Amino acid sequence: MSIQFFGITFAAPQNMWILPFMLFFIVLLVWRFFRLCKVQKLLSPTILNRSLLFNFSRRQEFLKTILLSLGILCLFFALLRPVKQKEEKNIAQEGRDLFIALDISRSMLATDCEPNRLEFAKKKIRNILSMLASERVGLILFSGSALVQCPLTTDYAAFYMFLDQVDVETISSGTTAMDQAIIKAIDAFYSSPENKTKLLLLFTDGEDFSSNLSGVKDKATEVGMHIFTMGVGTSEGSPVPLYDTNGRMIGHQKDKHEKVVISRLNEGILKNLAEDCGGLYVHAIKDNSDVVHVVKMIESYEKDKFDDKKVELFEERYFYFLAITFICFALGWII
Repeated sequence: MSIQFFGITFAAPQNMWILPFMLFFIVLLVWRFFRLCKVQKLLSPTILNRSLLFNFSRRQEFLKTILLSLGILCLFFALLRPVKQKEEKNIAQEGRDLFIALDISRSMLATDCEPNRLEFAKKKIRNILSMLASERVGLILFSGSALVQCPLTTDYAAFYMFLDQVDVETISSGTTAMDQAIIKAIDAFYSSPENKTKLLLLFTDGEDFSSNLSGVKDKATEVGMHIFTMGVGTSEGSPVPLYDTNGRMIGHQKDKHEKVVISRLNEGILKNLAEDCGGLYVHAIKDNSDVVHVVKMIESYEKDKFDDKKVELFEERYFYFLAITFICFALGWII
């Protein structure tokens, strides 16, 4: 993102927050000048008496104030990174297609992962994307049904925006059906059959009530899709909290006998799914060794060519403003 004013393009507009501080220092310099002039007038009210203050020159102080103020302004412009556009260039993009499916069933609110399984999974997803270079990623949310929250894109900022929108209020009250998430990914990959690499990464606790998981596995193999699963939760499990419409906890989920339901990680189904679909199962843990393992597996697959990306090339111009700042500060110090 860039901004343009005074006919100059600035590549770091996020540094605009510094402007109030720069203006504050300039105001202090101006206030100092008028203060000195006032003190001089009090100490030597006549022209004859002013000659006694031979070390003070109103003209020099005025010039020093102008130089220091100009130096501060040029420093501010340097921090905004002024640039000059050189050319537009098409960059060939290569990568893999990766759909990330996130379980949003109520059991993902269990707190055997801090702060809960859902937020823990979102953190892992962010860590994975931070280690990937140029993959196209998409986001699928699923519980009893599934939807494509973010289509395949290389714009990770847009992906993060969709991911950040997933919270307690997004949680479905229904059961979990992993086959629905897989079907959504298959449908999306059908639109690009020429792509060599089709990957699906499932984040779930493995509590599954799919009606046709075995049949969906065959379809995934047919389109050449590899499924990775990341188990979120622990074998000991945790109660599933309930929240009201304001996001306040009001108790725990109970069964028909009014006993608190304990949600546990079901690793068996996740391991079988990954093995049957040519992928890998990984248990999500506190450190990043699980993420590193998944990223290495993803990067082991062949890359596909994406559409070329048009990139604007710029030449930095900030050093001109820094040079003016240095000259102004040096002259102000000498004076």
